[in-house]
Amino acid sequence: MSNQGATERARIWASTMDGHGPDRGGDLRTAHHDSHAIIGEVSTHARPERDAGHHLPLTEGATRGGGGGDRAVEEAPDQFRTCFERDRDRILHSTAFRRLAGKTQVFVFPEDHQRSRLTHALEVAQVSRAVAARLGLNVALAEAIALGHDCGHGPGGHASEDALSPYVDGGYDHAQWGADVTLAPLNLCVQTLDGIRNHSWSRPAPDTPEGEVVSWADRIAYVCHDFEDAVHTGIVTADELPAGVVQRCGTTRREQLATFIDGVVSASTAAGHIGMDSDT
Repeated sequence: MSNQGATERARIWASTMDGHGPDRGGDLRTAHHDSHAIIGEVSTHARPERDAGHHLPLTEGATRGGGGGDRAVEEAPDQFRTCFERDRDRILHSTAFRRLAGKTQVFVFPEDHQRSRLTHALEVAQVSRAVAARLGLNVALAEAIALGHDCGHGPGGHASEDALSPYVDGGYDHAQWGADVTLAPLNLCVQTLDGIRNHSWSRPAPDTPEGEVVSWADRIAYVCHDFEDAVHTGIVTADELPAGVVQRCGTTRREQLATFIDGVVSASTAAGHIGMDSDT
């Protein structure tokens, strides 16, 4: 795909399409050039164990929350919720999250069923929960990062970044703006803000494996649902997918999501780091 006429932001995004690596002596591709989170040995838990209510321990590298959480303004612990569960709830109830309903994902059809930034955030949260749970990571932290990851976007999505950049010192980056400005009044934990600030693949790697999970979940979600929206609007058809993609990932959102989620879980389990195999 030619980058001729593309903005600098678009060129940077395009440069991350294949991920980074493999550079760990295996086949693992990572979302960030400096990905470093180690999850350790993963003990997978099948659905029957969860149905039986068995306690599912966190892996060695999972992020633990403590007390009221590591926040800019110290807070007393909640009696029942962990600090990351409180972050998730604060984001869900925030005006910044509700405003995502009026911000475009890719297509603008106000009277139709196309995705908005709000529905995208919900789908990213679902993928993040699915991956984090299977890897024994902190599901509440992954979900909080996912729900808040796009709260810094302007009304036109990524196009707003190009429009606003001339008026912001250093340019406008929705990830940084969301963490440092939009969501700052919520006094979120530093791990949550770090994951939001660094979820884009062109940014430095998040400090937690849950943050790296969201980086993958974001791309998995939009690759699947943006294609589905394009099919529904008649821009493309499923028949136009390359044969290799169809063979590996299928033609439906359900097939594609399952393929990509399984790809991250299996590759991360084998490597002890968050990533996906090169073939997927």
